[in-house]
Amino acid sequence: MTYKLQFAELLPYWDVLLQGLIFTIILTLVSTAAGIAVGTAGASLRTFGPKWAGAIVTTYVELIRNTPFIVQLFFIFFGLPAAGVMLSETTAAFLAMTINLGAYSTEIIRAGIQAVPKGHVDAGVSLAMTKWEVLRHIILNQAFRKIYPALSSQIIIVMLGSAVVSQISAQDLTYAANFVASRNFRNFEVYLLAALAYLLLAMLTRSLLRGLGRVIFKAK
Repeated sequence: MTYKLQFAELLPYWDVLLQGLIFTIILTLVSTAAGIAVGTAGASLRTFGPKWAGAIVTTYVELIRNTPFIVQLFFIFFGLPAAGVMLSETTAAFLAMTINLGAYSTEIIRAGIQAVPKGHVDAGVSLAMTKWEVLRHIILNQAFRKIYPALSSQIIIVMLGSAVVSQISAQDLTYAANFVASRNFRNFEVYLLAALAYLLLAMLTRSLLRGLGRVIFKAK
């Protein structure tokens, strides 16, 4: 038995697939920015903050890192309404990805902070720099340079994991592929195209992050 590929059957739905791809890109960009901000704050609190703040961050990190992303997503979208918190599919997807990346980036950034030589910190203090200035200009500067490759890989992992948000009807690329497959039943072609789109998106993201890293750290 032979199977004849008919990608032409997907052409009437090109706009649906494109919208899904664009949503995935926006979802990744926004959750990446917010997740890294959360991770930076979490790593700083866990390293330099009071014990109670460190305990809260540790609990958050362990909870997220040791539970499946889809369970976190379902809790936010299906569980929170029971407590009176109603979120749209899009908001829940952004929030879940931000929380997830925030937990992982907290540990990655914390490792970078701990790798900064203590002598560099002491030098900043001796120059009458405030704690904030030392953290911003010396510690985080060096920390991000050290952990940038690991953080870039985590961003790509989270981007690929975003396919799960289709389970709550957030209209990402996977949701679009499911929609098209349910209409023309060309499952092989639809999911092959989706897989190639994710592959291309991951490769482009890696290249862009690598280039961004060269620009940011070239003079440091």
